[in-house]
Amino acid sequence: MFGVIISGRPVLTEAQAVSETQFAFTIPSIPTFSHLVVFLLPGTTLPDGTAAAVYAQLAGTTEFKLLGAIANEKPSAIFKVNNKAGGPAGGGLGDDDAMVDEGASAPINGAVPNLTLGIAVEPAATVAANLDQKKAQDAAMNAAPTTGLELVRHGQNTVDTKVLAQRIIKNCYDFLTSWGSGDTVPIRAFQAWWTKFEAKIERDPSFLERTDGG
Repeated sequence: MFGVIISGRPVLTEAQAVSETQFAFTIPSIPTFSHLVVFLLPGTTLPDGTAAAVYAQLAGTTEFKLLGAIANEKPSAIFKVNNKAGGPAGGGLGDDDAMVDEGASAPINGAVPNLTLGIAVEPAATVAANLDQKKAQDAAMNAAPTTGLELVRHGQNTVDTKVLAQRIIKNCYDFLTSWGSGDTVPIRAFQAWWTKFEAKIERDPSFLERTDGG
C-alpha cells in the first residue's frame, strides 16, 4: 500500500505487514539522511474515514514518535527525521514540521543501525486528535523562554512581597518622623513623601530590593 523515497536510494515498496492495519519499513541509517517521503502506491486508496499515521523508531529505542500522516486527499508527504538538518519539512496532514531526535548514526559493533518507519491505518478522527496533541506539545516546548536555572536566579533576585511592603512602610515612617515628634502628621507631609517616593522609584526602581531599602 505504501512507498518510501529517500534521496539517493532505491524506492522502497515492500513493507512488512505487522497486522492488517500496521506496516513497517526497516531503513539503514547509513548513509545518513534528513528527510524521507511516504506515499500511497498508485491505485491504492485507504478505507473511508481513515488516515495513515506515520511513526519513526530510532535505533536503540523502543518508542515510536509520530511524524505526521497521509490520506486519500493527501497521498504523499515529506517528513524530517533528523533535527540537525536545516529547512522545513511538511508533516503531511496538519502541515506539521515532523522531527525526530537524531540517534546514533555510527555502526554499532560493526552493524549498521536501522530506523524503523511504522505506518498505521487508523480512524481519521484519531489521527487528527493525535496530530493536534503533538502540535500543542511542540508549541509548548518552543514557547518556554526560560530555563530552570534562569527561574532559580529570578527567584533568588526577587524580594518577597512582605519584605517590600515592610520597606515601603519604613521608608514612609522615616520620612514622616522627620517632620516632628508629635503623633499628628499633616497630610502635606504624606503628599511630600509620596512625591519623593515616586521620583525615587523612577530613578532607581530596584532600590527597595537592596537590604537597606535606601
